[in-house]
Amino acid sequence: MPIDPKYIRNFSIIAHIDHGKSTLSDRILELTETVSSRDMKEQLLDSMDIERERGITILSKNISISYKDVKINVIDTPGHADFGGEVERVLNMADGALLIVDAFEGPMPQTRFVLRHALELGLRIVLVINKIDRPGSRPEEVVDEVFDLMVELEASDEQLDFPIIYASAVNGYARYEPNDDNDNMIPLLDTILKEVPAPDCDPEGPVALQLCTIDHSSFVGRIGVGRLFSGTMSKNEQVLVIKNDGARYNTVIKQVFTFDALGKKEEQQVSAGDIIAVVGVEDADIGGMVT
Repeated sequence: MPIDPKYIRNFSIIAHIDHGKSTLSDRILELTETVSSRDMKEQLLDSMDIERERGITILSKNISISYKDVKINVIDTPGHADFGGEVERVLNMADGALLIVDAFEGPMPQTRFVLRHALELGLRIVLVINKIDRPGSRPEEVVDEVFDLMVELEASDEQLDFPIIYASAVNGYARYEPNDDNDNMIPLLDTILKEVPAPDCDPEGPVALQLCTIDHSSFVGRIGVGRLFSGTMSKNEQVLVIKNDGARYNTVIKQVFTFDALGKKEEQQVSAGDIIAVVGVEDADIGGMVT
């Protein structure tokens, strides 16, 4: 059953390497009971062997959680500069971004890179000052440094009025002020619901799906992943694929999925505003359109 877009939030998590993106994702999964404590393991979203070996996120991950009857699609992006192209593509699926910055190190080169793209896309920024428990942390100074960076990157007045959360992802708490005594992540999730806008879309319009990544399955082959900006897409629907070079071809959507917890859920029909995966677009390009 398609979801009313007002009950959807799409946001990305962006940060410099080692500033706590994957650990913060783990805490969100725990709080919403998307993953049981028994099945939880450190940096759960870093599923590729090379990611676990190196302790970095290379490919984006799409997960979905439910909080206060709202479906929250979380896009965990790479934090390493070598994978910046992946960051640019997946930010197109988001309406907001959690910018994670280390309370000791402050903004770093990759912080600038990912923030610049998020601002250019007009995303609502929620600043998360992480590792406030770290010796030598200086959360208030780091907030000022991020503000100065956003001014330098020509953020709009609205973007400069960003909400701030202070956190220790490793210890599982988020706070509105560095020295309050909250011991859980609820302030972070409440801020996401309040500050990240619902998708601006037209469920009654013509189908418009932008493909942002291509997944692979040994069972069905190539799977296009993207955001449905307009219309309603159904299984067995005939669509037009427009490639990046302008070439076009007709195809049939064999399967359509939404993201559900850490996996995908097959649907008969999905509506604009959601992030989806489709089978049947084998020759499509990343960045191409399906209409």
